[in-house]
Amino acid sequence: MRIAESELILNPDGSIYHLNLRPEDLAQTVITVGDPERVESISKHFDALEVDVHKREFKTHTGTYKGKRISVISTGIGTDNIDIVFNELDALVNIDFETRTIKENHTQLTIIRVGTSGAIQTDIPMDSFLVSETAVGLDNLLHFYGNTSFLNESFSEAFMQHTNWSAKKSAPYVVNADASLLKFFSEEKFIKGVTATNVGFYGPQGRVLRLSLQDAGLNDKIASFSFNNKKVTNLEMETSGIYGMAHLLNHKAISLNAILANRANGEFSQTPQQTVENLILKTLETITG
Repeated sequence: MRIAESELILNPDGSIYHLNLRPEDLAQTVITVGDPERVESISKHFDALEVDVHKREFKTHTGTYKGKRISVISTGIGTDNIDIVFNELDALVNIDFETRTIKENHTQLTIIRVGTSGAIQTDIPMDSFLVSETAVGLDNLLHFYGNTSFLNESFSEAFMQHTNWSAKKSAPYVVNADASLLKFFSEEKFIKGVTATNVGFYGPQGRVLRLSLQDAGLNDKIASFSFNNKKVTNLEMETSGIYGMAHLLNHKAISLNAILANRANGEFSQTPQQTVENLILKTLETITG
């Protein structure tokens, strides 16, 4: 079936609407970051750079590192942007732009988030690396899609009961990382964790400046929750969308977190840039090793 122009929007040069990329611009291994400036923090290590595209918050560098072709893309902040990025990444490899039809043979991308996060458990060290084994989506992105039988309903129901989750908020959903990538990044340098993905940085993550919160004790409830002996370890704003969209589109995804804050201890990293750089180097070495 041909996909209409209003649904698959292409630019005059044949590139996909938001990312401004053509199919040949994308590698099958993709690193995502939130901040456009962090794209160059990764691509500066490349042996060669072949693609440099920037539109809105979406910046892409494609090149090679130790002979492996890699694309680095900034998503901006939030699962709403993840919805755009993942649908357009998938379109680049699985839709024929000439005929506007889905390709017969599916191409699977490997997508690795390199991001920052704040821990909510006191025993998670500052400047450590955490791989998200599971994501708890406090956003509502996955509720707009069908075929979500992969979600862990028992986990989410227990979470809502424990936190006395407000009916006015979107129902949390729970989704796991790709098992093969999780095994790939399961070593002593990475702590395995359960990551809660929030819809904002301040109120949704329990920060108070001038505004009061609907539930001032929510972070404590989340931190004290346990399901099958697993606790929520950290908060950020993209992982649940990344895991959910990857499952829906049949891609492999993993989220790696540089722990720059510990909310339980009220601490922030003294060397945030170096910690992120260390995670970048560790990621590049792992995917090419």
